[in-house]
Order: sequence, then C-alpha cells, then structure tokens
Amino acid sequence: MTLPEAQAPESEATPLRGAANPSSVENQYSIAKGSVDSYLLFRPAVSLLCSLNMDALESTARQQVCCDGCGQSTPGYNIVNYGSIEWGYRRLCSRCFNTEIAKAAGLEGFEHANFEPVGLTDCRGELHEFHFRTHLLGPGVSLDAFELRNGEPAGYYFQIIGDPEDDLLVLLGRLIEKMRRALSVQHLRDGDCGLQIADDGVVRARIEWDDAQDGRLPLLVIDGREIDWDQFGRMLMSYEGWQFKLTLADKSEEL
Repeated sequence: MTLPEAQAPESEATPLRGAANPSSVENQYSIAKGSVDSYLLFRPAVSLLCSLNMDALESTARQQVCCDGCGQSTPGYNIVNYGSIEWGYRRLCSRCFNTEIAKAAGLEGFEHANFEPVGLTDCRGELHEFHFRTHLLGPGVSLDAFELRNGEPAGYYFQIIGDPEDDLLVLLGRLIEKMRRALSVQHLRDGDCGLQIADDGVVRARIEWDDAQDGRLPLLVIDGREIDWDQFGRMLMSYEGWQFKLTLADKSEEL
C-alpha cells in the first residue's frame, strides 16, 4: 500500500488531522490497482445479542448521500470518496466500496455484511445504541461501532481489525466483547465541584478535533462524553503535585 501526497493544510499553523499516526488503518489511504494508485479518502461525509429497531434520527435523513455505485441513498457517515486524482473520485457506500476494493485486491470471495444496531448498557445503567460500519482495506478489514448524535458518529467509538478472510460474524462478536469491557468501566464521576476523575485515577479517552479551538487543542471523549481540554485540565488540578503517564494507541487497540 502507498500513501498519497498530503493535502496542504489551511494554514501552516493548523495541524493535519490524524497526521500523528501514519501507520493506522485509516491513514493508509491508497491501494495499488495495477499500475494506477487508487486513492481512498474517508469523509465524515448494524445484534446478534440485543438488536434494536429504533426510528432513524431526523437529522440522519437530512444527511443522506446518493451512492455513485448503486444509486442508493446512504447516510453521509457511510460514504467513502474512492478514486484517484487522475481518474476522479466517486462517492460510494460501504458495500460498493468494499466490492471495488475486493476486486482490486483479488479478494473476490469477500462478502460485505450489514449489521443491525445493537443496544448495550454501561456500568451506570445507561443504554447506548451502536451502529456498525465495515471497510475492506486490502490486507485488513475494519469493523467500527459508534453512536450517532445529530446524525453523525459521536460518543463511544470502537474499532477492531481482522483478516479479510475472517468470518465477519466472529469479528462482530469479538468487537461486542471489547465494547462490553469498555462500557463496564467508569473513568469520570460527578463530584461536588463537577466532573472529577474516578477514584482509581485511570482515564481512557479518544482524541478528537475541536472546531472551537481550530484543532490547536484536542477534544477528548471520555465515557462517551465530550470533554474539552480546559475541562480536563481542571480535573487534573485535583492531583496537583502528582505524576501521570500518558500512553497513545491506535483506536483499534485496547487499552
């Protein structure tokens, strides 16, 4: 797999989103297809255990995109811009995208699967509805689970990477077990002075882009909640004089 040329940021002071980990699955943007590189650009554009049939959010309907492959109306978060600078790009739903990648990678036996949303309860008794998305990326296949807010992925977000020849149902089962483990742990608690770090002193978070800070400071997602850098700093000040250890990992890894 090769990497496309990086797109220039809006200004030199603005960091590239996700640029810190070029080895992560979603930063491997291209697949060799014969002598032509097909660049893949992901745009922020479902159980077997507890299937939920919930009405779609109205905002999701407003963010539908027509797939250039099958012509089906698809939620924007499930659309991939697929193609190359030379040949142009097409907006493909996950099924059409996976079909194209399977052909390019010689994986004609790969079968796309759609999974229904799953409801899982966290340690506070709160129910979370997770949607699923499958992307074939040549040597690997990613299965994502995420919540939706205002029609866009937000809150808890999980990913697992498998082999393209793996049974996707087995991969789904592994992902759900990973999700259950994460949901069983609470990192923040409500204290007299607002949110505080839980008593065990361990925080696991996902780093996201903060539009309010133009990307200069991160937005953290902890326990499915969005916590800005200022809020988290105030929590840390309860531990003035203490030490801490920061560990970074790809979102497909389990901390």
